[in-house]
Amino acid sequence: MANKINIFKHFLLSSALFFASTVAFAYEPQDKDYGQNTTENPEHATNEEHKEGGFDAGKMILEHVADNHQWHMWGHTSIPLPVILKTDKGIEVFSSVRFGHEGNLSYPGKYYSYALEDGQVVVIDEAGINEEATAKITDFSITKNVASMFITMILMLWVFLSVAKSYTKNPGKAPKGLQSFVEPLIMFVRDDVAKPSIGDKRYQRFMPFLLTVFFFVLFSNYLGLVPFFPGGVNLTGSISVAMVLAAFTLVITFFVANKHYWHHVFAMPGVPIPVLIILTPIEILGLFLRPFVLMIRLFANITAGHIIALAFFSLIFIFGEMNTGLGLGVSLFSLVFTVFMGFLELLVAFLQAYVFTLLSAIYFGSAVDEGHDVHNHVDDHNVARTTH
Repeated sequence: MANKINIFKHFLLSSALFFASTVAFAYEPQDKDYGQNTTENPEHATNEEHKEGGFDAGKMILEHVADNHQWHMWGHTSIPLPVILKTDKGIEVFSSVRFGHEGNLSYPGKYYSYALEDGQVVVIDEAGINEEATAKITDFSITKNVASMFITMILMLWVFLSVAKSYTKNPGKAPKGLQSFVEPLIMFVRDDVAKPSIGDKRYQRFMPFLLTVFFFVLFSNYLGLVPFFPGGVNLTGSISVAMVLAAFTLVITFFVANKHYWHHVFAMPGVPIPVLIILTPIEILGLFLRPFVLMIRLFANITAGHIIALAFFSLIFIFGEMNTGLGLGVSLFSLVFTVFMGFLELLVAFLQAYVFTLLSAIYFGSAVDEGHDVHNHVDDHNVARTTH
């Protein structure tokens, strides 16, 4: 019982450090296009483009999977989020509602006038986008991804504080309620992920991080599948968030790695020196490829799931613009595949949390493995036979 309570305490501490470090990277800038500025009135131009064009599936999908300074609810209803900008003249704080529902308005701030260009806050003047002033902006805004991260953090704290309280109030009793749901997942991470990958003697020191990253990815993935507030955010499908998660794995691996691990990286035992000239650079490159693969796997799988589901949904409007009857006919097909993708994403959401945690545990296990030569292995085998 004491071990379980300690696990929760370490988990909460690890969560606090994890979120504090990750928030700084959660805003994912969009590709900047400072080339041509074709209008002095962004609102007028955007409205005209909307009237001239039909349904833009690509724009709709990108708006749903990308970060934003507003949390879109329905129609023209959005939850405004705080915009926090550090400029060369000072700090500006204002609500994103100043940019309008479509993000097509400019806001005359204290130091500069600001607008949104492809999701990026830029400085504008009479000539258009002021590239020099824009380059000096540091954006600390609470964007949709950051807000979703805080929601996930609050949800995790509520869940685990409640479960820890249940352990304290009912020691030695069978779990019930929320406790009965969370405990099997914790035991799963411990018994099926940490112990086999790291070892029975060393796994405990890594449990806080493994539990934190597992439940963070799991909760974020499932919240992202909820089509209404506070869900619907592609948090783990953000390349910056996935990068920070993978960077944590890389830093911890380097921090705990022992002499045996580094010896195998820089000079693998029993390998001729001419071969080491080729093998060592590959091993060093592999150190950074592992977290890179972690990042791409999480980012690509989660984002692809959202894009495919939205693509099927978009077929209704694309064919509906051609012919109303055709749109109604395609809607049945799209609905079936959208529901199918929804169920598939439920599975993928758990699998990605599991795979990310498992691979992190494997990397930790290889970093702390002491290794043994053939003679030690034979001696250990003989000792085991003698004991039995």
